[in-house]
Amino acid sequence: MTPTSPTGVRIEAIETFAVAPRWILVRVRASDGTEGWGEAIVPKRRRAVTGAVADLADNIVGEPADHIEDLTWRMRNGAFFRGGPILETAAAAVEQALWDIKARRLGVPVHDLLGGAVRTTVRAYAWVGGDRPRDLVEHTRARQAQGFDMVKLNATEELDLIESAHQLDAVVTRVAELRDAVGNDVDIALDFHGRVHRAVARALIRELDQFGLMWIEEPLPPGHEDAYPAVIPPDRSTPIATGERLTSRMAMRGLLADGVVDVLQPDVSLTGIGELVAIARMAEAYDVAVAPHCPNGPVSLAASLQVASASRNVPVLEQSVGLHYNQGYGGLPTGEIFDYLTDPAPLRTQAGRFAVPQGPGLGIEMDTDAVTGSPPWSLRDPVWRLPDGRSAEW
Repeated sequence: MTPTSPTGVRIEAIETFAVAPRWILVRVRASDGTEGWGEAIVPKRRRAVTGAVADLADNIVGEPADHIEDLTWRMRNGAFFRGGPILETAAAAVEQALWDIKARRLGVPVHDLLGGAVRTTVRAYAWVGGDRPRDLVEHTRARQAQGFDMVKLNATEELDLIESAHQLDAVVTRVAELRDAVGNDVDIALDFHGRVHRAVARALIRELDQFGLMWIEEPLPPGHEDAYPAVIPPDRSTPIATGERLTSRMAMRGLLADGVVDVLQPDVSLTGIGELVAIARMAEAYDVAVAPHCPNGPVSLAASLQVASASRNVPVLEQSVGLHYNQGYGGLPTGEIFDYLTDPAPLRTQAGRFAVPQGPGLGIEMDTDAVTGSPPWSLRDPVWRLPDGRSAEW
């Protein structure tokens, strides 16, 4: 028997919108006229994601909009085949919108339904240097002028399974020059981006330990998390961060059990809000930080901010303003998160911090004319190659 809904409010319609530069927004409309927004990712598989949202809509339109937990379980597990980033991101986007609807109807921010705010501000960091890191000092100075006191950069370009001392020195020199330029006034996080293979990662982690980094991120390609204990030196002081491509607490529990990972980086547009909260609570039991992955659009950032507002172990939050992916990456149109909001204030930082949102729902109001009027886009896979022509991790 389906649980009864005390409000009688049901899901009436679910729509998707692809907006520039590379974002997939989802709008859910309830039978009482309330609307909520969510955001999916995996933009290089845009049509697959929008198709997955449509498939989920076929199953849950007409169902009680209040039953977020039940609907989320059904979206993720109701079919015989389950899992994978396409299905997970589609379900996460719909789930975000359902939280938005419920909190709006109650007239409270989502974080009020997650136990309430535990802070007044959330620290943010900004990207510098681009996909192949360049002009780091100049970009970091610009970020300082914007109020940020933490930046993140890609560590490397293409790397082979084993590499020359020259290539390793280039990475170390790049970080050393930035640290020398900014001193300790700016915290630096380094993203290996899954580009670095185990022999090279082992050497680089040792060499980079001297620079007091905030973390080294995705030290190995995805699928090699079981090799972390063998690759990451036990005596290093640099925290290790990962988890942006994992979709659930079950997928992340092994990272915690090994005791190697210090910072989990779940993405709310893969996990959804409820699962991101669960991951944060689970990580807290291991004294592990959570720094949500969010190089995404406005709704994903708003949802991440709601969870961060109610979570004690979130020390910092990623955001995409000025990110190289938003500046015409892959031939896409340019765009920023503020382009789709009627009021950008809730997602603007002051001195590199977000204020805890006070508005109802996710705390933002979407500009539907901007959403529906966005130019079309399609994003192809980048093709990186080693000098001999072999494909490289990017």
